[in-house]
Amino acid sequence: MRIIQQRNKFFILSGILVVASLVMLAIWGLKPGIDFRGGVLTEIKFTEQMPNKDDFRKQLQELNLSDLTIQTSGNNKMLVRFISDDDDINTKVQSKIKTTYPKAIVERTSFISSAISQELKSKAIQATIVAIIGIMFYIMWAFRKVSYPVESWKYGFGAIIALAHDIIITLGAFAFLGHQYGVEVNIPFIAALLTILGYSVNDTIVIFDRIRENLNKAEAKKHFEDTVNRSINESMSRSLNTSLTVVVVLLAIIFFGGESIKYFSIALLIGIVAGTYSSIFVASAILVEFWRKKLSKK
Repeated sequence: MRIIQQRNKFFILSGILVVASLVMLAIWGLKPGIDFRGGVLTEIKFTEQMPNKDDFRKQLQELNLSDLTIQTSGNNKMLVRFISDDDDINTKVQSKIKTTYPKAIVERTSFISSAISQELKSKAIQATIVAIIGIMFYIMWAFRKVSYPVESWKYGFGAIIALAHDIIITLGAFAFLGHQYGVEVNIPFIAALLTILGYSVNDTIVIFDRIRENLNKAEAKKHFEDTVNRSINESMSRSLNTSLTVVVVLLAIIFFGGESIKYFSIALLIGIVAGTYSSIFVASAILVEFWRKKLSKK
């Protein structure tokens, strides 16, 4: 397959996806969950028929709860979220639920203060940035002996562009899900982003390593574009097979797993599909663009 020779088509497709994701992020933004806003999350299970969500909301609105959101879940469950730093408010909510619905069971309650939520948000951003910078420097070091025809730092730069591509598309998808379906992002979402970074860079390094091996062959450095294309084709079946096995597992979790890990799995699914695409069609193509610019200057 002449993948590298058609790289402009893949650049255009990636550009469209990234721009669309950035537009959705700018217009709608991500919908922060309790981990990043603070407040209370209560999960209620109804042993009998689950009440109408609007009727349930009216019962709780009598307590003047701030930013009250109610979400139905599987197995006759409801998730109740509201912002409050007062534990007495939470006690009143649970009392109201038990009084109105005597057979309802409060299965869990999570309480996060606003101060802790701000710290979690800060730490999450720091963790993502540190991971990206660490990955870039590691690749630069790992390919330090590859200086011709493309310098080692360009391998690191290409990998980071591919990772940014994957993360932006995942963020854009969740901006859309948050706007359309009220999907919130919490700490598990950050864990999914960090997992995507690790998975995607692993695929990219496999292809880069094959490029490095093929560059040792006679005349390979003079025909760098063909060498990169051959390396991608030699690594593609491995990358696709590995990704497909993970995708099958994630789809099984999404459709048959619990509600608590559903959106974590969706984030992984989107990121891994984007990561497999960027590893094959974007990261190595960036190396070729660097090489061609270097040739044009000479």
